[in-house]
Amino acid sequence: MIENLHKSGELKIRIYAMISDSPENFSYFIDTIGEPILLPKLTVRSFKFFADGSLGSRGACLINPYSDSQKNNYGQLLSDIEEYKSKLKLLYEYGFQACTHAIGDSANREVLNQYSKILGGGNDLRWRVEHAQCVNPNDLHHFSENNIIPSVQPSHATSDFMWALTRLGKKRLQNCYQYNTLFRENQLIALGTDFPVEGINPIHTYYAAVYRKNKNNKPIGGFQIEESLKPIDALKGITFWAALANFEEKIKGSLEEGKYADFVVLNNEITTCNEEEVLKAKVIRTYINGEEVYKN
Repeated sequence: MIENLHKSGELKIRIYAMISDSPENFSYFIDTIGEPILLPKLTVRSFKFFADGSLGSRGACLINPYSDSQKNNYGQLLSDIEEYKSKLKLLYEYGFQACTHAIGDSANREVLNQYSKILGGGNDLRWRVEHAQCVNPNDLHHFSENNIIPSVQPSHATSDFMWALTRLGKKRLQNCYQYNTLFRENQLIALGTDFPVEGINPIHTYYAAVYRKNKNNKPIGGFQIEESLKPIDALKGITFWAALANFEEKIKGSLEEGKYADFVVLNNEITTCNEEEVLKAKVIRTYINGEEVYKN
């Protein structure tokens, strides 16, 4: 469907699509095509795995039990480890990206360990951990040692802050939503919205990353404010580093000669204005390859 829209010229945005790890998709993309799809407005080069569930549902897989569960509940892994390993090896062989949803510290440990065994150190395959929500300090080194990209959604922190403490307790919570810590591993971090789980407005993503607050300006003082990103790093996270995480930094993500003219025009400068003005920022125009596709 998306490829047809691309061919007809109706597709007005650029899409980086992740493929679910079903047997049918592996058969088609690995056995039949054997290489990524790289079109001007459609990139298909990654497979999406789910290591565990969510923290809110107590489905995220933890090293130690949930603090608010009477059933000695650790959550659970959703993938068979041996099958997961074999699929990762195929992606490595054929040059596809692995993008794995991992929320709990046990799930992140398993994903990082399996990635590291296959990647084996320095590489430019840009395998990603989606969310990287709770990562034990003993496991952080895998990101820098194996060039693994943390792909996070800052609004998760500002949506979860009201109940995350009860799930994990104060000590473990310090190892969650640690975006500045993750940034320091490789001096980059990819930011997204996680729509439709969270709102689609990237201004709210930026605000949550810098001020650690939601669109209602809560919590006062910011949630775990020491893990906030600098304004320029948050901006890079939703533009250049997001493009880099897709292998697309040479064609988009910044305004440079030779790249697509993809950009938005805002009514104020969010990296230098006062905090209260950030959430008032509006998109006036949106351009894709120089073509105006939205006007407010």
